[in-house]
Amino acid sequence: MIAEIIAIGSEMLTPFRQDTNSLYLTAQLNNLGVEIGFKTIVGDSLKDIVRVTTAALSRADILLLSGGLGPTEDDLTREAVAETLGLQLRRDPAVVSAIERRFAEHGWKMSANNVKQSDVIAGAAVLMNANGTAPGQWISGKSDGKEKIVILLPGPPHELKALFESSVLERLRAKVPPQFLASRILKITGMGESACDARVAPIYKRFTDVDTTILAGAGEIQLHVKTRGPTAEAAERRLDEIVEKLEAELGDCVFSDNGDSLEQIVSYFLQMRSATLAVAESCTGGLVAERLTSVSGSSRYFVGGVVAYSNELKTELADVPQDLLDVYGAVSEQVARALAEGIRKRCGTTLGVGVTGVAGPTGGTAEKPVGLVFHALASESGMEVIRRNFPGDRARIRWFASQQALDMVRRKLM
Repeated sequence: MIAEIIAIGSEMLTPFRQDTNSLYLTAQLNNLGVEIGFKTIVGDSLKDIVRVTTAALSRADILLLSGGLGPTEDDLTREAVAETLGLQLRRDPAVVSAIERRFAEHGWKMSANNVKQSDVIAGAAVLMNANGTAPGQWISGKSDGKEKIVILLPGPPHELKALFESSVLERLRAKVPPQFLASRILKITGMGESACDARVAPIYKRFTDVDTTILAGAGEIQLHVKTRGPTAEAAERRLDEIVEKLEAELGDCVFSDNGDSLEQIVSYFLQMRSATLAVAESCTGGLVAERLTSVSGSSRYFVGGVVAYSNELKTELADVPQDLLDVYGAVSEQVARALAEGIRKRCGTTLGVGVTGVAGPTGGTAEKPVGLVFHALASESGMEVIRRNFPGDRARIRWFASQQALDMVRRKLM
């Protein structure tokens, strides 16, 4: 079965409000084995809500609408759905009484317009709202031989969640055929989106019962893989089959197949190898250290480091020789090497990372443009240096650089 979610409210078409209800509803429906085909946000316009609802009913088995059930003139969900379905609204005395009782219990004066919330679409089951005055509604019926379910839910998230769990979840469970969705996220670094897809497309195209989506981020590609099965075990087995082939093709470019971040994976490897790490950062401004220490228990393997922007601090805190700075400049392979080895020896760690570059937007030259970053990794067995030219603004370049530094540690420990 395919579901569609419509969030109603002009405020969500501004930069100041987000539709978070649909994220919650998506998770709940996926747990029932129901996929979401479409999500829509529509303003408080009767004509627009009717148009969107009509389109949704033509393609979805289950339609959930959130918001627009309040007492004001711009709360038009009930009217729009009734018009879409060609049904009448009727005022339910029991709901009127429940609203009046709620106001009385709180000692509030009830405005006359609150009775609008007791208007129920003909044939709908009322879903009483224990946390607010606007009840939900459940409407089901046949269309072209198929059952359609329309669910009206209040907009405030705490009301929607409580009402869904108390009055909707079990109703849906009884209607939905037994099916299970399974999903996996492969996280990939060291290659671009197009290069990744060129390698994996011949594999995932053979699995016609598996949905695959590729998402590009800063220094990371995510490969979302999803399938369904008659049991959770069957769905997971099918995923295991394709994931094994994808990982074999991409090799060590895959750093996670369970959603873990790169810093979490680095944490696992450092602890597995009983290794310790220190960092000396310039252009990343402590971002590598911040990511490492965002993982609980990082004190077991991360000793510390320095953020050294001035040449004087590079020399004083990471033992970078002054002559290297004079001859090659702060942004250079030589200084990156010195940062990594200097901080490793200063802190007595297994590994040392050095990062130096031009994060921009100013400071670039023809020889050393904005986005140029040198990453060095020092260990007892030697030194590795990687030069990269990252695109984007300052924040994006710094994130790319931190990603590259962490990935060097991961690959070294593998």
